[in-house]
Amino acid sequence: MEKTVKLHDKTFRVMIPASEIDAAVKAVADRINADYAGLETPLFVGVLNGSFMFLSDLIKKIEFNSELSFVKLASYEGTESTGKVHSLIGLNKSIEGRHIIIVEDIVDTGASIEHMIEDLRRGNPADIEVCTLFFKPASYSRNYPIKYSALEIGNEFIVGYGLDYDQLGRNLKDIYVVTNE
Repeated sequence: MEKTVKLHDKTFRVMIPASEIDAAVKAVADRINADYAGLETPLFVGVLNGSFMFLSDLIKKIEFNSELSFVKLASYEGTESTGKVHSLIGLNKSIEGRHIIIVEDIVDTGASIEHMIEDLRRGNPADIEVCTLFFKPASYSRNYPIKYSALEIGNEFIVGYGLDYDQLGRNLKDIYVVTNE
């Protein structure tokens, strides 16, 4: 029997098991380790709330000295992106000359990433790259390249592993997709 969960008014089924997520996180960490070895203390900037599980697992696989910080943005209501991005929490220390790796749970339209990059560029970092657990290339409408993508998916609405549906489902270890009920 297929594993499902009910969150609010929707039922979700497993789409990606935890073992596949872990393998994808390891693969993207290996790429980052190769690219950033020898650089002076890159800064990982996690986008709350969704990226916390991904960033936690990712940073455990990073083999060089690094620092962590978090920002909080809001752009979703229910299952839809509003298209408007609001900064709720920002960085509180200088990033001038730093190598920045933005860590997102999911990149779909790219509005949040574009907003963050514009904000971060004002701090004169050495460079900015994006690392996301999930990338929706069919939805992405911005020009900034997503260098580190662990998994590509379609336009499905997913929950689990930090991603939520109106604040529920973040604790699920697998990724779930809404069923066609």
